[in-house]
Amino acid sequence: MSNRHPELFRRHQLNPILTVAHWPYPANSVFNPGATLLADGTTLLLCRVEDRRGHSHFCAARSANGVDGWQIDPQPTLLPDPERFPEEVWGIEDPRITYLPELSKYVVVYTAYSRVGPGVALALTEDFDRFERYGMIMPPEDKDAALFPHRIGGQWALIHRPVSAPGAHMWMSYSPDLRHWGSHKLMLEARHGGWWDANKIGLSPPPIETPQGWLVIYHGVRQTAAGSIYRLGLALFDLRSPERCLKRSDEWVFGPEEPYEQRGDVDNVVFPCGTTIAPDGDTIRLYYGAADTSIALATGSIRAILEWLEEHK
Repeated sequence: MSNRHPELFRRHQLNPILTVAHWPYPANSVFNPGATLLADGTTLLLCRVEDRRGHSHFCAARSANGVDGWQIDPQPTLLPDPERFPEEVWGIEDPRITYLPELSKYVVVYTAYSRVGPGVALALTEDFDRFERYGMIMPPEDKDAALFPHRIGGQWALIHRPVSAPGAHMWMSYSPDLRHWGSHKLMLEARHGGWWDANKIGLSPPPIETPQGWLVIYHGVRQTAAGSIYRLGLALFDLRSPERCLKRSDEWVFGPEEPYEQRGDVDNVVFPCGTTIAPDGDTIRLYYGAADTSIALATGSIRAILEWLEEHK
């Protein structure tokens, strides 16, 4: 029996695929992009760009093949608007994109950073040019949020990560209108003790619908003497009651190994906020921030991921 860990996500040879050197205007770093496929097959990344004040905004990058040849908006795509939305005074971060067929719009759920901490905000767009902000929908301290692509039991459903001492766990909330949220349910708990995902976990990309259930890629934070390590694990949730966990991996499946993941503004971080699924329905592309400094790409197979999860749950 081989002792080699299965490689569920394979890094692209061109990694990192986007860095601040590609940017058409001055910035400090670019990372943690939301991702979606547009109607014409173009890959769009809504990238978190941090300026040299330390404040973040979003900028769209588009590619025909999702790997290179990126066309980057010449100016920021979505800036904080602290006059109308004071919760954005210290920037907007970590967007997750979900297409909502019912509305024929994309929803961007992101972190709004205010003087009292990070909260969850939401905006709708049809073209990633004009955005309709709904403002903050979950108060601080809360982040790592994404919407499901369709209503569940007649309600919109949101995964988010409020913080409560001494830990941070993943929760589900429901809404009739995307504005008013309730029916809060604990979805996945951080483990205790020496686990790789002890004390603090959070959603990474938006949930992926499969015949077996909602596939969730989540991050766990391991506190060590040398600092934090951000790694990824897998869980599967019931299609009709997505707060019900069906399977969860004991082991992490993707962690910082390459130099661009281990060294940067924040060392030892892989942090995906978006995926795209190829027309074959199986090939998944994972777009992730590396060390809070650059954007990298890894590919995998949904079928292989689900098979591995069945064996290692």
